[in-house]
Amino acid sequence: MTAPELPPASPRAVLLSRPVGALATLVVLMLVVEFVPGLERLRLFGARPATTARAPVAAAPAPSVGAAVLATETLDRGAPAEAGPRAHGPIAALDDDVPDEGKNAPPVALEDPSGHALDTLYEKLAAVDAKQAGAVARIAHFGDSIIVSDFVSGQLRRDLQRRFGDAGHGFVLVANPWPSYLHWDVERYATAGFRVSTIVGPYAEDGWYGLGGVAFRADKNVLARFGTAKHGDFGRKVSRFIVSYAEQPHGGRFALRVDGHEAAVVDTNATEPRARTFELRIADGPHELELQTLTGESRLFGVVLERDGPGVVLDALGVQGARIRFLDKQDDAHWAEALRWRAPNLLVYQFGANESSDGFVYSMADFHRTMRDVLAQAKTALPEASCLVIGTMDRAAKQGDEIVSVRVVPALVEEQRRVALELGCAYFDTYRAMGGKGSMPVWVKRGLAQADLIHPSGAGAERLAHWIYGALLHGYAAWRSAPAARPAAPTPSAH
Repeated sequence: MTAPELPPASPRAVLLSRPVGALATLVVLMLVVEFVPGLERLRLFGARPATTARAPVAAAPAPSVGAAVLATETLDRGAPAEAGPRAHGPIAALDDDVPDEGKNAPPVALEDPSGHALDTLYEKLAAVDAKQAGAVARIAHFGDSIIVSDFVSGQLRRDLQRRFGDAGHGFVLVANPWPSYLHWDVERYATAGFRVSTIVGPYAEDGWYGLGGVAFRADKNVLARFGTAKHGDFGRKVSRFIVSYAEQPHGGRFALRVDGHEAAVVDTNATEPRARTFELRIADGPHELELQTLTGESRLFGVVLERDGPGVVLDALGVQGARIRFLDKQDDAHWAEALRWRAPNLLVYQFGANESSDGFVYSMADFHRTMRDVLAQAKTALPEASCLVIGTMDRAAKQGDEIVSVRVVPALVEEQRRVALELGCAYFDTYRAMGGKGSMPVWVKRGLAQADLIHPSGAGAERLAHWIYGALLHGYAAWRSAPAARPAAPTPSAH
């Protein structure tokens, strides 16, 4: 008996049949496995991961020993960076008021349990106030990217010079090692072709970087200029240029010209490496120094623009990407010699932005130890110098839809305070002055900080400078008001 003949199935019936449905489901599952993240181990066709849970992340290569060639010209017209929109809101109440001894106290005072951390600075400021001939209060302001752009330091220099007198712009690097390197109230130019080594790399083999943490090398016919400001109320005069450089075996020669006229030729050839300076004295007024390499290889660190005073000069010594411990990348003897050459009455340290990016990976114990080592080295080189640590700003990060302060900042602030007071330095608590935890998002909203949630805006940097200046001035007024009550200053241990 034969089976009855069935009518042919329609295409729709075939597509809706159970075998076809099962096959389609299998194909869909295979596609999900192949393309959805997290299911890599089930894939049949695509590349599957290794059997380890996660491939290790390659460490960033260590900076090399050597030099990077500066391929672009330096052109710095000396104008401050644009502040952008003005700050607004209650926190911006001091926008137009620069604190002085009698008003507009900063939100926090300097911390100085010893009462003597700033004696040397205040003694020199008193000599400046008394109009003593040649009295110059010198400040060396070390820091990271904020100081690289002369943000806080530029306004602080202006505040101090407005009050005590303009004794010159201070130290500047030969050329721009970083695009953001800018200085207020000085004009600078350099041709391309300088080779640069820095304390953040590439490293100099001998650890010689001069006062500013940067060393420049150049063959013949490379040129740099340094001049007084052509606009504004500051930096308009200079009475001496001082070139910082190194003598070395087979060293080259460079020419110095002032206002277009030949002034000197400096020969850097010597049997042994030595840090040297060359000073040109000129009539006080607007001037330009031109440095041009002539023969061989010249090694240069920077140029100082100063006046005879009375007044204040502030060297802005910022290094892009630096942590405070990087100051110890210098050869110890060379570093001490550079500090003694400038002989600042006040050493200022303003770091923390890059340490905050490290989080807790770099332990607080290591941070404390290495920061203490740096401050102790400077104390040993300049035992009479005053010392001020400016604490780090708040820092925030985006977490989903929220912006929150990063956890490491309070720990950094506490370690900065502890080291400062252990070494007999004064401490300015920027974090608390800003408003503490959660203040960075508020500062961004009010135009006082940048959208990166790390750096101040121009207006914010101006605010910080006014606060630091006000804290120094209030301390100075208190120091002057009770000279008989000041006991002898103890000598803090640097070991």
